[in-house]
Amino acid sequence: MHARHRLLLNSDAIELWPAWLLRARSNQDARHLAQADWLLRRKRDGRYLAVRLPHGLLPLVARLAREPGIDAALDRLAQHDALPELPDLTALPLQGLRERLDRLGMDAHEYEQRTGLSLVAEPSRLHFAGRDRYARALWLTAGAARQWQRLREAAATEGVVLEAISGYRSHDYQLGIFERKFARGQGLAQILAVNAAPGYSEHHGGDALDISAPGEPPAEESFEHTSAFDWLRRRAGDFGFRMSYPRDNPHGIVYEPWHWRYHTAS
Repeated sequence: MHARHRLLLNSDAIELWPAWLLRARSNQDARHLAQADWLLRRKRDGRYLAVRLPHGLLPLVARLAREPGIDAALDRLAQHDALPELPDLTALPLQGLRERLDRLGMDAHEYEQRTGLSLVAEPSRLHFAGRDRYARALWLTAGAARQWQRLREAAATEGVVLEAISGYRSHDYQLGIFERKFARGQGLAQILAVNAAPGYSEHHGGDALDISAPGEPPAEESFEHTSAFDWLRRRAGDFGFRMSYPRDNPHGIVYEPWHWRYHTAS
């Protein structure tokens, strides 16, 4: 039986997931995932590309060798096999993202000047932090994952239930939001009024969480009236978490009482 890995290995275009964490989408998927230790998943659309079985890599798409980013993903896996205890010290390069922002017609310099935000690189490795409200795997940096568990446990001892709505999100995820809205006829300025530009969300760095409480709709201002928010306001700082976007924040981002980021102790 394979060891149950609890890491997500990240590359520019492809993520390497522990196979046991993924849902089978067909009977064939179920057979492959049961035998595999890692699955290669395309970031842009979530497509399953290949699994690693005891006897080697099994492609799940035609012409896997031509898949953009496949060599970098396999190099990432080989690096992990050789040095599994390598510290989480590296981030993915931003050059590819900058090129995609240019193709969107976005003036990154103007956006940064106006909002005070900076590009956020994706970590090369993330840690499994349990499941979110929707039973999806929750990925965070090592420190954020550890402190999120402690935060939840401390709240629970006081009768407060905290639910994660989302954690790490890739640049590709945010780019996909923009591409879908462009396809519906929305313009760049209209989209930027409600969505952070791809690459500028704190979720990309793996330290940010959207948090809610049972029965509370996700990402709504009404969260501030819950006992969960009151507890976070009083105690989250003890675990290194801060609310990123209070009212009248300097970035011009709407008030987000649900969005909290872990800050490493200095």
